[in-house]
Amino acid sequence: MLMGRSKRNRSDEETFDAVDAIFDQIAAGKQRIKYADVAAHFQKASTNKMDNTDELRKLYDLIDADKSGSISKLEIIAAVQANKEVANYLLPNLEGADHVMESEAIFDAINSLFQTIAGGKRRIDFADFKAYFKKVTSVSAGPVSIHRGSMRVFVIGPGFGQKLNPRQSGMITNAGYQVYFFHGIPNPETPNFPVQQYMEYIKEELDAFQPDVVCAASKGGVYLIGLWQAGLWRGPSLLINAHPSCKELPQGVPIVLAQGGNDEVYPTARADLERLISTGTDNKCFLYYAGNSGLMASGQRTRIGDRHNMESLLFRDCLPRLIDATLCADGPEAHMIRSWRERLSEQRREAEQWLGHSPELLRKRWATRGMDEEKLIEVLPGTEEFAHVMALFRAAPKEPPIYSVTPQATWEQVHVRAIHRVENGPQLDGCTKPYFESLRRNLEDQGVEFEPGTHTCWAFHGARSDAIESIVSNTVAGFQPLASGTRGANVWGSGTYFARDAKYVADGGFCGKPAADGTRQMLVCLLMTGVPCLGDPDHKGAVDSEG
Repeated sequence: MLMGRSKRNRSDEETFDAVDAIFDQIAAGKQRIKYADVAAHFQKASTNKMDNTDELRKLYDLIDADKSGSISKLEIIAAVQANKEVANYLLPNLEGADHVMESEAIFDAINSLFQTIAGGKRRIDFADFKAYFKKVTSVSAGPVSIHRGSMRVFVIGPGFGQKLNPRQSGMITNAGYQVYFFHGIPNPETPNFPVQQYMEYIKEELDAFQPDVVCAASKGGVYLIGLWQAGLWRGPSLLINAHPSCKELPQGVPIVLAQGGNDEVYPTARADLERLISTGTDNKCFLYYAGNSGLMASGQRTRIGDRHNMESLLFRDCLPRLIDATLCADGPEAHMIRSWRERLSEQRREAEQWLGHSPELLRKRWATRGMDEEKLIEVLPGTEEFAHVMALFRAAPKEPPIYSVTPQATWEQVHVRAIHRVENGPQLDGCTKPYFESLRRNLEDQGVEFEPGTHTCWAFHGARSDAIESIVSNTVAGFQPLASGTRGANVWGSGTYFARDAKYVADGGFCGKPAADGTRQMLVCLLMTGVPCLGDPDHKGAVDSEG
């Protein structure tokens, strides 16, 4: 438990403080911890310690042939020529990488790689080498495994609708948790209700059941708020519907708040909900808000937000994922964003992993320096890259999508004439990479570990052929979201719109008018999304997200 600390050199007070600190880390506000809590804590600690340092040191030593402790560009060139292992690691999927002096493209790729690692220095040391390859080869973290069968969920009965809204209760019980619905308390919304006199009664039930998370909904929120205020529950909490009596969240408590934009019982403006969630501890609180889209030109909305009984919680494992999120050591928002990838098919996730989630990984497959006038390089059919891009293009999500015009079987028959890779060096170096690094620094400044594949993702964009040509060829910035809108209406606010599925882009007619030969074009893009939030039809400019 206290690795690296000599028993002989520790005082009783130091030992107590160290144990107390570890307990606080594991307990996350609870008064007692169970085996599942301890196992999850040390599983995470073990994962954090696992890295590829030994492999990187071996490769670095192969390059540093004179054992000087630093390497130059010429040493990298020599190592790539002499050693296929080094060539394949530094320049994967680039054929002929061991014939550097015979290929201008390969020489330029090594030059670009060296300049990126060195950051202006003439030589690079192992720390530079390790930092770079840890950064570009890192993969997205999947949702931290929550063993639902060992998790105990205490549900405050009044307001949760076990009889009036049985599907909501069923979502929790069917998810596999150990669930206790506590109904032995009255409706707390009668006039002058003495909520405090029931606190100790609820505390006795909590002590007997020893829950990992407490859930409340609607009027039952009065009891959960009372427990917070009395200091009787400081553990993971899920509150469905923002009760009017909730004016501030307790500090240090992992909390998920779920609210519908059309709540007819406790109508609350989104701005007020965001203010409420900001009163909690940064990176421990998450607002799940299901609101309306804006209006289309036809006067119809593409999406209707939730009412008091939140319909969206009942699909795509949403309610159980929100419960899991309260238990995540990295914070509920981090867990929810990671869990979105679980909505993708396994084939698509494998394709995305192969293609990579950082600009540097994409550049390693370039056939040119990206300085030519022609920015589109054909990806040949039969290659592994072609197959993975096709997997993205064809993929259907795990669950039926909300927006669906044509059957999936029809989509799978659509003929793909060609796939081209965009190789635009000035755009990548002058815009994409600086933005990627800025995003990383911004998240880390907020205490969020940057995860390619979580804070970056693949998506599709449709536009007229002339707009696509401009995006591809512009040497400064292809997409300009702050100056963009949509073709018809800003249903989710101003900006550039992307879709998870290629089928949606095609079905929605977003590719513009077909060419004379009947072909259409779309882009598949690696997006740097950071920590996304639900759009708003009235929003303009960049989103300012804190906590």
